Amino acid sequence: MPPDPIFHPHTITAEEKALLDRDGQLILPGLLTPQACEKLTDALTCVQTLFDENEYQSQPNMYAAEYNDYLASLIAHPQMLAMARSILGEDIRFDHCVTLNRRGGAAANTWHSHEYGEDNTDLGFIRIFFYVNGFTADDAGLKVVPGSHLYLDKSIRAQSDEELLSCWMAGKKHPATGRPLEIIPLNAPTGTVIVMWTHAAHGVTPRKPDSDTRWAVVYAYRNPGRPSEARWITEAFESKAPPETEGLMSLY
Repeated sequence: MPPDPIFHPHTITAEEKALLDRDGQLILPGLLTPQACEKLTDALTCVQTLFDENEYQSQPNMYAAEYNDYLASLIAHPQMLAMARSILGEDIRFDHCVTLNRRGGAAANTWHSHEYGEDNTDLGFIRIFFYVNGFTADDAGLKVVPGSHLYLDKSIRAQSDEELLSCWMAGKKHPATGRPLEIIPLNAPTGTVIVMWTHAAHGVTPRKPDSDTRWAVVYAYRNPGRPSEARWITEAFESKAPPETEGLMSLY
């Protein structure tokens, strides 16, 4: 039997792919099914409990799929692979699955970007974020800089919006539109999926103290061809790959 769907029926359109390529991220509000949201909440709660019990050691959250069967089952879910391949092409590898849960009172996540294949633009790397119970711009909200990914700069770092604006962003324009770069705060209803190119600058606002936990997880896929600094797959997991993941785990 085919697995239960995780997304409502949807195919990445040419217009959506063009928007992703232009701005660096694609927002798909409410794409996750209610059933998937329920299962993801249970899975992320389990991983968070393991993370807490291990006194905040990084293993459970950075290698999340290795600690939960449901999360592992989504690596090669047909809808997930169809989405990744509609952007990257057929030859892809799974790179990592990391939880992004943010409890009430969690601090902001500072501005950053990620690396991959700066010397070869034929190699792509995307992150697919699941925001299970969503967020608002002022409550663990994702912030982005459309067009920042086109600079292929893996070293974007800033502690605040003001620092990003006055340092890295100063004088820069969107390479595709010619407009000055700007910071855009996002809102995401329950079940939102966001796809992002690896070099896109992004940060997260603090979680309000009286808010419940923001449940979120990210799956990353890339074209093989270069080492990946973000690749978090243990040898044990690679050697005993979950069903249907053959060909997705190796580095190259």
